[in-house]
Amino acid sequence: MNWYRSLESRLESGSDDSGVVRGHLGTRRMFMIWLAANLVVTTMLTGTLFVPGIDYVTAVIVIIAGTIIGTIVLTLIGNIGTRTGLATMAITRGAFGPKGSYLPVAANVVILMGWSWVQAMLAGISVNFVVAQTTGFSNPILFSVLCQALVVGLAILGHEGIEKAEPWFALLILLVMAYVFVIAFSGHSPSEYTAIQADPSLEFTPVLALDIVISTAISWTVLSGDLNRLAKSQKSGIIGSGLGYIASTVLAMVLGLTAFSYILLDGADAAPFDPTALAAEFGWALAIVIFLSVMATNTMVVYGMVNSVVGAQRRTKLKFLPVALVLGIVSILGSTWLALLDQYTDFLTMIGAFFVPVFAILIVDYYIIKRRTYTRDILSDAGGIYSYTRGVNWAAVAVWIVGAIVSYLLTYAFPSPMGATIPSFLASFLLYLGLSWRSRQQFAEVASSHLSKSSE
Repeated sequence: MNWYRSLESRLESGSDDSGVVRGHLGTRRMFMIWLAANLVVTTMLTGTLFVPGIDYVTAVIVIIAGTIIGTIVLTLIGNIGTRTGLATMAITRGAFGPKGSYLPVAANVVILMGWSWVQAMLAGISVNFVVAQTTGFSNPILFSVLCQALVVGLAILGHEGIEKAEPWFALLILLVMAYVFVIAFSGHSPSEYTAIQADPSLEFTPVLALDIVISTAISWTVLSGDLNRLAKSQKSGIIGSGLGYIASTVLAMVLGLTAFSYILLDGADAAPFDPTALAAEFGWALAIVIFLSVMATNTMVVYGMVNSVVGAQRRTKLKFLPVALVLGIVSILGSTWLALLDQYTDFLTMIGAFFVPVFAILIVDYYIIKRRTYTRDILSDAGGIYSYTRGVNWAAVAVWIVGAIVSYLLTYAFPSPMGATIPSFLASFLLYLGLSWRSRQQFAEVASSHLSKSSE
């Protein structure tokens, strides 16, 4: 078992005993990591949901606008990770308390596990389709398991593996995406795409599309602290992650939008969010994009799950490697549940309901109430200025519940003309600000510093 101890020792060497990471990556590396992260099959297939519900031009505008709006939240949360060295779920201890943070941590693990299953299944189905067309052999469950097993192997290498692998994934994915775009615009002129008109009978509006795009950014914000704490400076983290996320999301969604529109212009029937329809049209090229995107993204998803569990409490220090192995096995087994793909839009709704309020609370708490400073008390399981009431900040918990209810009501019971994401965020932001404003005086302004031991 010397290999196990050696690997565990190397993984633990990048952080101090509190799980705080001292970042060293510049803007370019952060850009490439985030670029690879969201050049992913789920983001690409999200682009297939828009046409012909809305016209092609409107869809492109909505994708760009929604991505920019979502990036604001993503970079604000990620910047807390850069400034403190903490992963996203460890950051929630400052607002929710050490025990109260168990709630968003549990939700995060469930949602990230769901993401890993969905993406592995889509990759497996896509690879299986092409292999079946070529050889006649078909076993989508087998290919889903193989894809996820490779992901777990990369994730076990920790942030070192991500730093090394992600930029190369990004370059390969971009090359193949360029190839698909060339085919799409060679087969049909840009004017043909822009001439695609909306079909009112589908009852799909630009606002609903905007809500979906913003929800995609929210789903990625759960990992923003984990990744941006690798940045050596706030500038590197904000610019690298912001530009990387915007570029990758716009490219991936527009690729899905364009590829699906290409099929419609050819007069063929295709169901949205179906990777086999795209693989049938573009063959190995698109299958390679889907496979590589899952390798790049699911590696970060598994890494984020592990960080959430490891950082949940400090009293019993959990090691990265055994947690990664256990969660990795669960993610591999779950990738066989192909029926989950039928619930994708409901899955996005659940993410929005769970985490839009959380991120509104974190932004208010860190940047306004705590005055852009978390001290090392945040690393304690008991006592300190973040202990609140027996380890739980009930104001944050209450706002989270209210925000989630607002999101679900505006989605299902009383559909909002503004969508659910923006109203839920604003309601949570203002409510937590009102409930917490008096406590602002308890947190005297001190010089902000990184929480690593070397900064003391």
